Amino acid sequence: MLEDDFTWVLRKALKGHDLAPAAVATRAGLPESEVLAFSRGKFSPDTARRLANALGLNPAALANHPTHLPQPLTLSEVQRLDLPFGQERVNAWLIHTPDITILFDTGYDLTACRAALNGPLPAEIFITHAHPDHIGGISTFRAAGIIPYACQIENTRTMKPGDSLQFGPLTLRACDLSGHANPALGYQIDGLALPVLVTGDALFAGSMGGCGTPALYQHALARLRDVLSDLPDHTILLPGHGPATTLGEELLGNPFLAGIPI
Repeated sequence: MLEDDFTWVLRKALKGHDLAPAAVATRAGLPESEVLAFSRGKFSPDTARRLANALGLNPAALANHPTHLPQPLTLSEVQRLDLPFGQERVNAWLIHTPDITILFDTGYDLTACRAALNGPLPAEIFITHAHPDHIGGISTFRAAGIIPYACQIENTRTMKPGDSLQFGPLTLRACDLSGHANPALGYQIDGLALPVLVTGDALFAGSMGGCGTPALYQHALARLRDVLSDLPDHTILLPGHGPATTLGEELLGNPFLAGIPI
């Protein structure tokens, strides 16, 4: 199941352009009532295409959004920890090789992430951004002597965009994926059977993280295009919410990315 359905894609795009439903209805040549119905869950492929054109989204991707579901994750070394966040869910991701175990984000609950590990504690932890649902469990690991890497978070080891670390055969590089959160890091991992990018909340399967202002929205899209442009289509993307996906699938099915040269 995707983190965002088509109604959330519309809401995030409207906020990113600072447009009310009435204004985008005028742009799209639609009755406002039709836009409001769409925003409340009444899906129409034709409405989706017209709204996408008005909002700079990919029309085919939005028109097919209800059927966009990535293929299951195929890397055995990668485990999704699907953790509670109130009535919602949040991801932490575990990469486990014979040489090292690395955790990305710690979830919201103090104990849920550690309990979900069901095994030894990770050797290293990397944080994507400082929102509570991604760092709420951090003190549990600090108490066990594991000091996470992060950008501008107190009591962590500093990691900045462009920094690189080697763990046996794995190379981990931090990249700037700010916009939804500021700062925010993504982590590119090479050395597994497939390349991996931990995106945090910068990108979800079929969507992206919401942005507080139009300037941040444009910044977030620019950062995604810059980071993704260097990656092959078979790159595994590990988001902060929802299922794993691949860059190739998102270039076809994500309305914020599909059809956009990167």
